[in-house]
Amino acid sequence: MTLKLAVIAGDGIGPEVVDAALAVLDAAKSKDGFAYDTTRFPFSAAHYLETGHVLEDADLDTLRNFDAILLGAVGGQPNDPRLAGGVIEKGILLKLRFCFDQYINLRPVQLYPGIDTPLKNKGPEDIDFVVVRENTEDLYVGMGGIARERTPHEVSEQTMLATRFGVERCLRYAFDLARNRPRKHLTLVHKTNVLTYVGQTWHRAFTEIAEQYSDVQTAYHHVDACCMYMVTQPEVYDTVVVPNMFGDIITDLGAAIAGGMGIASSGNLQPDGTAPSMFEPVHGSAPDIAGQNKANPIATIDSLGLLLRETGRIKGDSAAVQCGQRIGDAVRKVTSNFEGKSLDRSGYGTDAVTKMVIDAL
Repeated sequence: MTLKLAVIAGDGIGPEVVDAALAVLDAAKSKDGFAYDTTRFPFSAAHYLETGHVLEDADLDTLRNFDAILLGAVGGQPNDPRLAGGVIEKGILLKLRFCFDQYINLRPVQLYPGIDTPLKNKGPEDIDFVVVRENTEDLYVGMGGIARERTPHEVSEQTMLATRFGVERCLRYAFDLARNRPRKHLTLVHKTNVLTYVGQTWHRAFTEIAEQYSDVQTAYHHVDACCMYMVTQPEVYDTVVVPNMFGDIITDLGAAIAGGMGIASSGNLQPDGTAPSMFEPVHGSAPDIAGQNKANPIATIDSLGLLLRETGRIKGDSAAVQCGQRIGDAVRKVTSNFEGKSLDRSGYGTDAVTKMVIDAL
């Protein structure tokens, strides 16, 4: 089959790191009998400022016909009042996640060889887990409102939503993932001692589903305890499943202990294959270094590898899975070059890092 790939390069360094990832893909494809087509789309802060459009319904209809979306980074200059209120984040990132029902946010937390971690006496064998974050419920639904705005009597509320349907499908994905990892261990992270209603829904579903996965060991941690374990005993984690808001927090902590945002990849998955999944590096658009050949493309290249592996599994394309695995292996072969260096601005240059990965394939 031919993988239909939508490319949203975005703003700042987005186009540079996306071009680097696609150069790696072009170099890798021939060895795996893998075919793909790419179509580029202009959605970004710059596009919004120029046209007044973010992401229209017609755009969503077009994107729905693709197998996967590769996103570089979106976001304009900091403190630009024209972008206030998260117009780009809500209008592109959250809109794609919700409209395409990308209900799993997959965040690997793996310390690669040669990459520094701020954790004392911890190495790659200690930091190797994956976080499954529920991606379409919780506080991000936006249920709530504000009254008497900009007065001394201002009142605002936002509701944390959990449905049994949404919770269960996330948990089942996490159990299946844990079952196929060597340690076969799954930890639920929540705050059930305070969030008693939504916490009960998550914990009850977790306990009931666990009975169907006798080969998977389970544990439960409060989210505050999880944060402590991640920086003191990260080796206790193998697969972590977590609701949306808490997942947003602990996955950035996970990126920090695995070397920083410059190495972190992510996927917004539609595991049922009814719409495209979206893959992106975790870092921002870094407009201050855009166009200067300074951005490290490793996180985008690794996100592309994740795209191929996960989309290949969803679509039953073994060639895509194999190609994605080889790209991931190539990334791990070159990370020792960054020892003692900053990952986001490594000093090698975007082009040089791209060549390193291509040479390692």
